[in-house]
Amino acid sequence: MDKAPETVCSVRIIVDTNIVFSAILNTTGRIGKVLIGSGTHFQFYTCDFLRIELQKHRGKLLKITKLTEGKLHELELLITSNIKFINESLIAEKQWLSANILLKDIDPNDTPFVALAKELDAKLWTGDMQLYHGLKEKRFKAVITTAELSFILDELERK
Repeated sequence: MDKAPETVCSVRIIVDTNIVFSAILNTTGRIGKVLIGSGTHFQFYTCDFLRIELQKHRGKLLKITKLTEGKLHELELLITSNIKFINESLIAEKQWLSANILLKDIDPNDTPFVALAKELDAKLWTGDMQLYHGLKEKRFKAVITTAELSFILDELERK
């Protein structure tokens, strides 16, 4: 009897801005490796807002990385190649309202990411510890750190 084909893991992960920035600054680090090489284990999503953030901080990224504009653009494409961008207008209003309430005293700038996590029933991957702990304190369980995601990835790769 033939083996059933291997299926793609249905773990949905919302990637926030600081994760992508970290991957750009260190492509060979754990974050870069997870984003680039674990597409069979995770489905990565983010908001179109991330593109605005990349453009807003382009000068800073160019200065820190010492890359040319073209090389930085290539790197951004590589880092985001496994991420599906979702237009914020597709997120239900109730998710926006809920995310606004959760984040009003943490960081309202992260509202699109939390709203998308709620919309897709996904985990929000963040390196922002203030955001992570603030959401956990409010009993929002759909948030994950790089260490936690790495542990899950290691477990999946052992199978």
